[in-house]
Amino acid sequence: MSIFTGAGVALITPMYEDGSINYAEMERIIDDQIEHGTDAIIVCGTTGEATTMSYEEHMETIRMCVGMVHKRVPVIAGTGSNCTKSAIGLSEKAQSVGADALLVVSPYYNKATQNGLKQHFTKIASAVDLPLILYNIQGRTGVNIASQTIADLAHDVDNIVAVKEASGNISQVAEILHLTQGDVDVYSGNDDQIVPIVALGGKGVISVLSHVAPQDTHDMVMKLIAGDVKGSQELQLKYLPLIQALFSEVNPIPVKAAMNMMGYQVGSLRMPLTEMEDAHKQVLRAALIDAGITVVDK
Repeated sequence: MSIFTGAGVALITPMYEDGSINYAEMERIIDDQIEHGTDAIIVCGTTGEATTMSYEEHMETIRMCVGMVHKRVPVIAGTGSNCTKSAIGLSEKAQSVGADALLVVSPYYNKATQNGLKQHFTKIASAVDLPLILYNIQGRTGVNIASQTIADLAHDVDNIVAVKEASGNISQVAEILHLTQGDVDVYSGNDDQIVPIVALGGKGVISVLSHVAPQDTHDMVMKLIAGDVKGSQELQLKYLPLIQALFSEVNPIPVKAAMNMMGYQVGSLRMPLTEMEDAHKQVLRAALIDAGITVVDK
């Protein structure tokens, strides 16, 4: 059984001006997301700025998220690291605080071989009972998880069940689905490729766009699965300018700016990420308005 079908939000981490985590606003965002169709909450991933969290913050954020969601949808915890031992520790602790599944990015900076990737993911998966989603994003890690590597892991390791594919390579997505023959679920890691990936047989998206358009992001997936190709295509194309604006600077800089524009109190970012440039903010604000999203911060 799939962890989820539809749109999971790659949750931002709201912060106060002093950089501490604003859990009250996190709960507000989670409630709004679930109310408006989001199918899963992905916490402490790239968009959640997990790489600048201490271990204690990382675990407390997952624990708090689990409590806030209260089993309404799956909570998928980001527990990847460039250190296998650290990733195992994070994964074991995430399981102990109630996460439903894990999102594990490939090791960054180390540039592991494909054999190294297999051993890394196998050791993490063997340490827990939760299902794992592999996270393939070469643009941030420096290494692509090859299609055959994903297929081998899905075949050999029972609880490696899915991949978040953010390579941007549709041919690679097709090859993964061909090689795995249903043994692994594929989620788009790019909001501008939801329709093509679901059309190939993907289960949905792990999304940044869901922050600002949760219902339509959910509907984009479910319409296509239900056979409403035209309706799904229309949503994908409608949101393309906004998606481009949401990635005009490094994620999550734009989406945090967008959430603040919409009236959420998500605060700023932890360095080395910095505030969005004014020119990009103007484009983002216009894209939100053009998509019919209410902007309260003029």
